[in-house]
Amino acid sequence: MPKMSDTMTEGVIAAWLKKVGDQVKSGDILAEVETDKATMELEAYDDGILLHIGIKEQEAAPVDGIIAIIGEKGEAFDHLLDQQETKQVKQAKPEVEATPAKPTAPAVDTSSINATIIKMPKMSDTMEEGTIAQWLKKVGDEVKSGDILAEVETDKATMELESYEDGTLLYIGPKDGEAVAVDGILAIIGDADADYKALISAQPQAESKKEESAAPEVIKESAPVAAPVQVETKQESPVSSDGRIKASPLAKKMAKDLGYDISKISGSGDNGRVIKKDVESYTPTAESVSASTEKTEALVVQVPVVAGEESYHEVAVSQMRKIIAKRLAESKFTSPHFYLTMEINMDNAIAARKSMNEVAPVKISFNDLVVKAAAAALRQHPKVNASWLGDKIRYNNHIHIGVAVAVDEGLLVPVIKFTDQKSISHISTEIKNLASMAANKQLQPEHWEGNTFTISNLGMFGIEEFTAIINPPDACIMAVGGIKETAIVKDGNLVPGNVMKVTLSCDHRVVDGVIGSAFLKTFKEYLEDPVRILI
Repeated sequence: MPKMSDTMTEGVIAAWLKKVGDQVKSGDILAEVETDKATMELEAYDDGILLHIGIKEQEAAPVDGIIAIIGEKGEAFDHLLDQQETKQVKQAKPEVEATPAKPTAPAVDTSSINATIIKMPKMSDTMEEGTIAQWLKKVGDEVKSGDILAEVETDKATMELESYEDGTLLYIGPKDGEAVAVDGILAIIGDADADYKALISAQPQAESKKEESAAPEVIKESAPVAAPVQVETKQESPVSSDGRIKASPLAKKMAKDLGYDISKISGSGDNGRVIKKDVESYTPTAESVSASTEKTEALVVQVPVVAGEESYHEVAVSQMRKIIAKRLAESKFTSPHFYLTMEINMDNAIAARKSMNEVAPVKISFNDLVVKAAAAALRQHPKVNASWLGDKIRYNNHIHIGVAVAVDEGLLVPVIKFTDQKSISHISTEIKNLASMAANKQLQPEHWEGNTFTISNLGMFGIEEFTAIINPPDACIMAVGGIKETAIVKDGNLVPGNVMKVTLSCDHRVVDGVIGSAFLKTFKEYLEDPVRILI
């Protein structure tokens, strides 16, 4: 697989145009390869028979990976594939050797221990850990299935942790206010004389065995789940001797929303604690109904039930999208971005564009004026026209401006080379041609390589201002917003005017705030007096 662009790391075989056994000549097209930028043709550089195809259509191969073998009819080629596999093994070998062997410890037999580990359950789809808001049982208490052990704060709400085992609470791990990861040990319930310490000491061994093989663990474990368990318990008053109402946070919220007096609801939880099902099954008396307010009555008004079905579809990530994600993530996380925003009066630019279009061979857009003004400003401020190369900074004497173009699968940045030396009409024609080629996947590497500065314009979509991520290897990218008619101050008077906002994203390793600000000031002067661009 050849490297067909400067950013290509792998290619996808879009279609094979030859099959195994075909006669191939140098210059024949073997396949169409989808890169991160375009779909390109893969030429043969040898004469012979196509002996082997290693990658099927729509499969990806890394750069320098074997995709096909051409040779003489009947020639053996297995040794070439073996060499590739040996190379891959050698590349992976240092990583294997660098991994230290985990020390093994003698296994602990816990099958005779009549106790169960209670772990932190996953109470929401995004939950990673839970905090013990309050333990409602203490070590030594008798616990029955259905009893509330604790209140747990998740990332979404405070929820009750129910027990699904009968026995004695032998051990409590985290204290009130402490956080525990999902599947972390919370407590142990079992026989009063059970050796729970051996169960705890055996737990790390069980987890390490789980990583090494898929064999089931010996330890009997139980992680609470969200399904309710019906338990017959006698109902007691929820009001304690000190006047505190014993109720779960969820039950309190439900009672408040429904306008119920929670002190009148009998609790079926431990020690008369009011839980969710008590509120759901509670029927208010005439006395409690008459005491409800109009606000409460409004809360219980029934709303129509909307019937809907959740659905989605997934698509494979294209090569273009993969590279966009990789390069922009690297840029954002490695380049220290800072942003400079400036407002530009576009009244004169609007008038100049109208005048130019009366004689220009092509229709000139505001984006064409922006590109030309940026090129002229870069000539005045060459330190913005630079690149970070790790141990050195490259200041480019030429000006190649990349113009971001949206396509169906992502974003391409064709380059207008030697932009400062071209007329506005020339720039306009070239941008239109490159945009058309990008939409039809006809761009070649020479069309998108070599940019020294990039412009991204979303003004045509009504975006007033935005920030863009720097397009490596550039040190800056300019985000251009739309032209907006608004009130401006002119000669001390408030008059209608047209303004445009631009934001310059700068790599602080290369460009300082003063340098970026000076560039924007010159850029603003060119657009507010467009005649200067032509000089």
